[in-house]
This record gives sequence, C-alpha cells and structure tokens, in this order.
Amino acid sequence: MPSIRNIIFDLGGIFLNLDYQLTAQAFRRLGVTQYDELFSQHHANPLFEQLETGHLSNEDFFQSIRDLTELPLSDAQITNAWNAMLLDMPTDRITWLQAVAQQHEVYLFSNTNAIHYACFENICKRDLGNINFNALFRFAGYSHQLGFRKPAADSFRQLLGNLQLNASNTLFIDDTPGNISGAQAAGLNTIFLPPPQHVLELDIHNWSQHQGFTSSKSM
Repeated sequence: MPSIRNIIFDLGGIFLNLDYQLTAQAFRRLGVTQYDELFSQHHANPLFEQLETGHLSNEDFFQSIRDLTELPLSDAQITNAWNAMLLDMPTDRITWLQAVAQQHEVYLFSNTNAIHYACFENICKRDLGNINFNALFRFAGYSHQLGFRKPAADSFRQLLGNLQLNASNTLFIDDTPGNISGAQAAGLNTIFLPPPQHVLELDIHNWSQHQGFTSSKSM
C-alpha cells in the first residue's frame, strides 16, 4: 500500500447523515408521482447535474420542477421537500476528523447544490455550534461552486491539479460506487464506505486493513 499523505472525503453519508427516501416521500406527498423517474442517488435527470455544477439557478430549478411535474408548487414547498433528505451532523465524526487531521492533510469533495448547501450550513450551526466545518479541511470543495462534479474521472484530475496533489499518495473515501470508480480511474487510492458503515469504523493508523480498500496501483 502506498504511504497516504492526503485524504479527500465525501460529505453526504460520510459526515452528514442522509435519507434519500425522505425527499422522495416529501415530493410524493406534494403529488409528484414520477419522482423516481426524475431523481435517485445513482441516476439523475440532467436538470440535477446542471444544478449541482452551478449552471442552473435556484429560480430556474424551481420552475423546471413545476414544468416537469405540472404542479403549482411554491418555491418553499420544493425547497423543503428537496432538503428533507439532509438529517444531522454527528459530533463524534467531527472529533474523529479532527484526530485524522493531526496526521494527514484532509480535503472535502462533495456533489451538492446551492439549495442543499444553505440547509447544510444551518445544520452545521445547529449541530456543531462554534465549529466551522469547512475550516476543518485544507480545502472544502462543493460541486456547485467548483463547476464540476463526481463521478467523472476528469473532475478528480481537475481537483488534484487545482490542489497540486499527487494521486498516488492521496486517498478518497466515498459511499457511492460510481464515485469510487471515477476516483480510481484518476489514479486515486480509495475506500468504499457503503451505508450503514461510517468513518468511525475506520482505523486511521492502518488504512490498508479496511475491507474495500483499493490501491490505484493494483487496478
């Protein structure tokens, strides 16, 4: 196993608890019967990719949802349903991250959007108090601000280039298989951490012991 100097973390499902079904249920209660055709964690309407790369404004997103569903939904109704999946930020994971940051350079790369990000900021204020979540990382990158998103291998290459990181000594941790594949294609070492696993189960002193660890050199 290569010596790991840098660790890039995903956000949702890693530090922030999510429940995608809550958003699906919220939209169905609003009368959106075709929600599963519009969005899932692993397959999404191009509308959501445009939102997550910052190429679609919140206002245009709301109108697009109204057009797609043919329902007179308010911006607030769409926002509340869209954010229903965002749950909480357990403080023990933050303590764990702070310990990891004593031994490694830590970074964040998250697919998100301006609507979720505003809600996420409120969750951090509620759950973390005076702790500035973004300040825990040397760089916290969010797709709607960066202009690119996972799982494209080029998105990882661009992030590595922007941060001047070497893929061979950088580890990427995510809970989505497609993102792991993209990271491996870019030469990163990876740990796939599917639900219900979480970072507290990882031994920060010996990454190679974790089931699912894949060195890019063996791919």
